[in-house]
Amino acid sequence: MAVTDSAVVPVGAPGESQGAWDSGAAAAEGARAAHEGILRRQSARESAARTYARALPIVPVRARGLTIEGADGRRYLDCLSGAGTLALGHNHPVVLEAIRKVLDSGAPLQVLDLATPVKDAFTTELFRTLPPRFAERARVQFCGPAGTDAVEAAFKLVRAATGRTGMLAFTGAYHGMTAGALEASGGATDGRVARLPYPQDYRCPFGIGGGRGAELSARWTESLLDDPKSGVPLPAGMILEPVQGEGGVIPAPDAWMRRMREITEARSVPLIVDEVQTGVGRTGTFWAVEHSGITPDVMVLSKAIGGSLPLAVVVYRDELDVWQPGAHAGTFRGNQLAMAAGTATLAHVRENGLAERAATVGARMLTQLRSLATEFPCIGDVRGRGLMIGLELVDPEGAPSPTPDGPRPAAPELAAAVQRECLRRGLIVELGGRRSSVVRLLPPLTISDEQTSAVLDRLADAVKAVAQGDLLGRDGARATGGPR
Repeated sequence: MAVTDSAVVPVGAPGESQGAWDSGAAAAEGARAAHEGILRRQSARESAARTYARALPIVPVRARGLTIEGADGRRYLDCLSGAGTLALGHNHPVVLEAIRKVLDSGAPLQVLDLATPVKDAFTTELFRTLPPRFAERARVQFCGPAGTDAVEAAFKLVRAATGRTGMLAFTGAYHGMTAGALEASGGATDGRVARLPYPQDYRCPFGIGGGRGAELSARWTESLLDDPKSGVPLPAGMILEPVQGEGGVIPAPDAWMRRMREITEARSVPLIVDEVQTGVGRTGTFWAVEHSGITPDVMVLSKAIGGSLPLAVVVYRDELDVWQPGAHAGTFRGNQLAMAAGTATLAHVRENGLAERAATVGARMLTQLRSLATEFPCIGDVRGRGLMIGLELVDPEGAPSPTPDGPRPAAPELAAAVQRECLRRGLIVELGGRRSSVVRLLPPLTISDEQTSAVLDRLADAVKAVAQGDLLGRDGARATGGPR
């Protein structure tokens, strides 16, 4: 099916016999019933902590590239991509071939941290993609299967290497769901982590934005570290995201990234860069640190490096490698299928210039979405880098703050309405940001020009439906309960 076709698979065609039509209708009804039954059982059996399943009531049964087909027969364009995991989209041929090769070879699938040819190939390809200055003196630690496990390992590493315990992190950060990672994330309520202001133009913590706002953020960091009465002793490390994803798709200015590197290096504070979501070409360079040219002390990697399968590593400069054997371990460090899929993904992105294509396609999407924002004032801001894009939805009638030309109040109900309207049109998008008011796009790097146009068209239609329809009550007055 072409991506510009209807999101609903037709169940009959002109000229078919009544019997064929009835048979097709019965099949469609059966598919819908199966779909609804699975959703009911999930709701009854699974934890209340489930997230995506609440906003995206679909039951995927087949997928290829950008497209997912549900159990009810509907097809969708997937701009969630497993929260950024699927750099090459669903079931890419090079990934499937790599997995089949390992399965057919009789190689062990679980080997703890033993060396294998599959692991050696993955490590070799990974180091080939890393920034050269970083790679030449790097070590790699295979962790548990998720990015949060790698964050925990990074914290343990710098604490062991420095003998210090505190950490520096940033407002709006997201580093995972385990205890230590949550301490460094924006929703923390307690912990050993000092919080610093992350620079952003639209909702600048200092109310000024731009280069001046980023400079104040850097000066605040210096003051906190150098003031003997700041209440923050010299930390074991600083962790930051080159683009905050869950925080609302906020790219860090390159000059500010360089300042953070200078500040931490001058004070012997290891700099940890979380590339779990930004890595493997997502932002328009293979690794997001390449935009600023900095060389961090530690990089935390997961999601796309496993080629759609669970894999996470910490890569760090050799001087930090002070661990004793077994100081950080885990049963599922040796996922051979994920390493094979990851090697294939890393190589395909590198050999086919997909990071550069992400930069080109992302720039086109940002341009068109900013044009859309001029038409609909409920879009307060459009931002992103490469194929990591966000639209912040605001109340167009709310009072701007902190200045008359400042941003209007976030509108999470409008963002949720846009997400629902996108799904009705066969487009899967994610929400993020401080109040879940940012519609996020994370399409695979393999998205075609035709698919890009289809995504933009469907998103524009969804925004228009919300802005011109769902904002109005039945009598034409502004609805007080949010979008229907």
